[in-house]
Amino acid sequence: MSLPVSPRRKFLRTCAAGAAAASWAQTERARPNILYIHSHDTGRYLQPYGHAVPAPNLQRLAEGGVIFRKAFNAAPTCSPSRASLLTGMCPHSNGMFGLAHRGFALNDYKQHILHTLRGAGYYSALLGLQHIARDAAAIGYDKVMPFPGNHVEDVAPAAAEFLRGSHAAPFFLDVGFFETHREFRKPGPKEDARYSIPPAPIPDTAETRADMAAFKASARVMDEGVGVVLEALEAAGLSGNTLVISTTDHGIPFPAMKCNLTDHGMGVSLIMRGPGGFAGGPGFSGGKVNDAMVSHLDLFPTICELANIEKPGRLQGTSLMPLIRGERKEVHEEIFAEVNYHAAYEPARAVRTHRWKYIRRFDGRTHPNLPNCDDGFSKTYWLENGWRERTVDAEQLFDLVFDPNETRNQASDPQARAALAEMRGRLERWMRATNDPLLHGPIEAPKGATANDPEGTSPNEPPKVIG
Repeated sequence: MSLPVSPRRKFLRTCAAGAAAASWAQTERARPNILYIHSHDTGRYLQPYGHAVPAPNLQRLAEGGVIFRKAFNAAPTCSPSRASLLTGMCPHSNGMFGLAHRGFALNDYKQHILHTLRGAGYYSALLGLQHIARDAAAIGYDKVMPFPGNHVEDVAPAAAEFLRGSHAAPFFLDVGFFETHREFRKPGPKEDARYSIPPAPIPDTAETRADMAAFKASARVMDEGVGVVLEALEAAGLSGNTLVISTTDHGIPFPAMKCNLTDHGMGVSLIMRGPGGFAGGPGFSGGKVNDAMVSHLDLFPTICELANIEKPGRLQGTSLMPLIRGERKEVHEEIFAEVNYHAAYEPARAVRTHRWKYIRRFDGRTHPNLPNCDDGFSKTYWLENGWRERTVDAEQLFDLVFDPNETRNQASDPQARAALAEMRGRLERWMRATNDPLLHGPIEAPKGATANDPEGTSPNEPPKVIG
């Protein structure tokens, strides 16, 4: 039999419940919102990294936050790169061996960061490009808004509208732009090809300058979209408690860049701004430059630490917070990356230290895998000058101090014998520690997956079912 509750006791219970609710609300408010805003195929060819590619909104973001000068992906290909960032696991661990629209998928979409954040009370929304699932519904976002083409003109206003809305819980907002993927935008007056210069691996010709001018036009549009989103964040009063993560998937879509394991493919822009030492408002010191080697794999554990959330044990990255707090100058002695399937199968692995880069190819090919390079003026120029007949070494070793563009292979140089042995050992230990299936032979594609013939020329040639 229940006893009647006195008015005083009822009042005390109500107060206790209210205090508990207030305490919970305060905890939720203390957790930062996460704004993950990403472009497609941009590398580091942007103004904040010193390149003649104007990006004033990203420049302002860098001046108010932290720019990582040596940030790398876990794979210089579209779906594997994004999947690794969002799961905190390398492609051969999370299962994303190739492109989502060609039939590849994660082993378990519950490993996506949104599910860890959801357990801590986060609301998740995807606006625009995702590229890790054929059907975005498989990922598990609370809200999904895809757009035809996922171009800036549609995605940025939708993200701004989301930010202007009411938010009862902290949010993880994933904003994906198609730009700067090919086909590029038409150059305007600010992208005059006569006064452009192509990226480092590409010769300076009229054709390649026109190619770069078009890339700059796409970068301008992408940056304008970033500006729309960041202005809405500011206007909504959310910037003080929002961690902004601006990055891209891999290098730009030119020969020897995207889909390559040199820094031209692995290197990515990474600019972060927000609470916890990432600057971003009054009382914070912004404009920090960090030269530590960091990986996309590090973002998942960083978010967990910043939001005071227990991180899953499967994560393969390291929190960046010791760098931000000034406790350490480095969190990695080495960075790893891989290629499996892109348009065509091209299995390769790489390890990078501050001094050396080692790349090993596992397909036995001795010539370029041309379908894995997007079509464009620069590719056509290379093809017309005999690119197909160029040889490709199975092992490559580059001294990043004296050869930062990775053009002189020292794998057969007797003076680099010790460095070669060391880097081989680093790569083999990682492959064994992560149970890389490539150690046991070629990687099979999932049922129904498609790929191009490596002996072909273009990714736009009809692919074949290989799984």
